[in-house]
Amino acid sequence: MIHALISGCVTFAIALALGAPIVRVLRANKAGKNISEDQPESHQIKAGTPTFGGFIIWVPTFLVTAVAVDWWEHQSIVLPLAMILITGVAGFVDDMGTLQHRRQGGLSWRFKIAFLTVLAAAAAWVLYDQIEVESINIPWQGKYELGLWYIPVAMAVIVGTTSSVAISDGLDGLAAGTTLFAFIAYGAIAFIQGQEYVATFAFIIAGANLGFLWYNAHPARVIMGDTGALALGSSLAVVALMTGQWLLLPLIGVIFVAEALSNVIQIGYYKLSHGKRIFKRAPLHHHFEEIGWAETQVVTRFWLIGIAAAILGVAFALAVPA
Repeated sequence: MIHALISGCVTFAIALALGAPIVRVLRANKAGKNISEDQPESHQIKAGTPTFGGFIIWVPTFLVTAVAVDWWEHQSIVLPLAMILITGVAGFVDDMGTLQHRRQGGLSWRFKIAFLTVLAAAAAWVLYDQIEVESINIPWQGKYELGLWYIPVAMAVIVGTTSSVAISDGLDGLAAGTTLFAFIAYGAIAFIQGQEYVATFAFIIAGANLGFLWYNAHPARVIMGDTGALALGSSLAVVALMTGQWLLLPLIGVIFVAEALSNVIQIGYYKLSHGKRIFKRAPLHHHFEEIGWAETQVVTRFWLIGIAAAILGVAFALAVPA
């Protein structure tokens, strides 16, 4: 555990050091984000804030993981790193289309879901066939093997988590903070299981998130973008699956679930009711802004819920019989 915690702190220091020059480079290259008309009017002041902030997370993550994790003994760590790389590149392409001087827009949601589904199928097969984690862990009940049913389950976990984390990336510090708590929770769970290399990886990402939050704190100097959000979501899903505690992910990531569900409910009700809405604006964080909460209030209160959910998730993981 000492090694995992120190690795996380080292990653934080590197992210903190790299953040300022990365922000300067992004500003120099006019990587300012265009703010959608679907967002509250108050967000228009953020137009021009550099996106691609995910680089502040992923550069330190790869650097420290290369040194802190024994690759030859734990080759399975390549899977979450590959997910970060692939989804990060896809997110980068999407972010390119959302810049102020671009007209074509980002990737369509249909393409994203199709892309994530194919990627999730490949990852699920690796988890099942190579890493051999095909179980479901149920608190107070035990561990049960799912066999081939594990593959569609793992696919759903990866696609759902990746998409919902991306949806949560709408306020300064929201996605970074809530994923930070989730990775800490899974780092603790992995350590309890004796998977110290998974714990180390989880704390490395947590440390990188802390460094990013230094620059993403309100008012943000840089935005994560899908470069960061897609990679955070996909790697969190894979870490959860590697621990076998994926059943707890909707609890530990309750904010992501609420954000995604608010979008689904809003769109579905809008179509069924021919123009009526459940929420003043979706996803959920915008609804609370519309009813008068300040952005910092929304983020802080969502963080508090995320912390409590993460603690409860670790408690339930301890309740799974050995």
